[in-house]
Amino acid sequence: MGRKRADGRLIEQVATGRAELVPDRDRTGSWTLLLDGAPQSHVDLTDPTHLEFEYVRRLATAIDLMAPAGAPLRVLHLGGGALSLPRYVSTTRPGSTQRVAEVDGPLVELVRRVLPLPPDPRLRVRVADAREVLAGSRDGSYDVIVADVFAGARTPAHLTSAEYAAEVARVLAPGGWYLANLADGPPLRHARRQVATVRSVLPRAALIGDAAVLRGRRYGNLVLMAGRIEPPVPELTRRAAGDWFPGRVVAGDDLDRFAGGAAIVHDADATDSTPPPPGLFSTGS
Repeated sequence: MGRKRADGRLIEQVATGRAELVPDRDRTGSWTLLLDGAPQSHVDLTDPTHLEFEYVRRLATAIDLMAPAGAPLRVLHLGGGALSLPRYVSTTRPGSTQRVAEVDGPLVELVRRVLPLPPDPRLRVRVADAREVLAGSRDGSYDVIVADVFAGARTPAHLTSAEYAAEVARVLAPGGWYLANLADGPPLRHARRQVATVRSVLPRAALIGDAAVLRGRRYGNLVLMAGRIEPPVPELTRRAAGDWFPGRVVAGDDLDRFAGGAAIVHDADATDSTPPPPGLFSTGS
C-alpha cells in the first residue's frame, strides 16, 4: 500500500515508476494520475464524460464521430492509465466491447482499488504489452484502436514502427480508425515520422492539435486519426475549434506537407519518442 499525504495525495511505487493520485480541488470526486511527475490521466468518478485533458477530448471526439450516438463499438485501448477513455466509452456507448492492454500490473491494481470502475462485463483490462496483445488479436476484430502508451513520458520504440502499424492495420476493421496520442516538440521529427509510418498502411488520416504545437513552437500532444476511409475532416474541424482550448485539424495536402518526406520507421531503427523538456511537468512537490 502507498502513503497518503495530508493534502489527500496518494503515492505508491508501481512497475513503471512512482505513481501519484492527486485529488482535484476544483471537482469533487476527480483525480489526476501522475507517473514520475508526468500527468497521465484525469478521472471524474461522478461524471465519466468530463475529460480534463485536451488530447483525451480529441480522442473522444474521434470516437464520437465513428458511429451514430450511442451505438456500441469494439475498442482496443493500448495503454490504460486511470482508464478515463474506457470509462467515457462505457458511458456514452453502452454495450461496447472494450479491451485494455496495460503493461503495469501494480498500476492496474492501484486504479481498481482507488478509482473503481463501474460494473461493465464488456470492459476488460489485461496486464500485457500492447504489441503482444495486438499480435494475439484476430484480423478485423476492432472498430477503434487507441494508442496512448508512455513509459517515462516517452512512447516505447517498439510501438512506433511500420511493423507495429501493420499489426494495427491487420486487427482494425475495414472501416475502423486508429487513434494515437503523439507527444512531441520542435522540430516535430517524431510526429512527422509517425504520420509517414502509419500512413504507409493506413493512408487516410488527419492530425489534430494546438496550433503552436503543430507549428513546432512548443512541446505538446497531437492526435493522429488514420484508417482506410476519409476522416470526417469538417466535423473534426468544427469540434476542435469549439473546444475549451481550440485546436486545428491538418489533413489532405496539408498533412502531406507536414510529413514533409519524413522517413518511415522500422523495428531496426525505431527509437523512443522525444522526451519532454526538463521541468515541463514540475509540480513543486
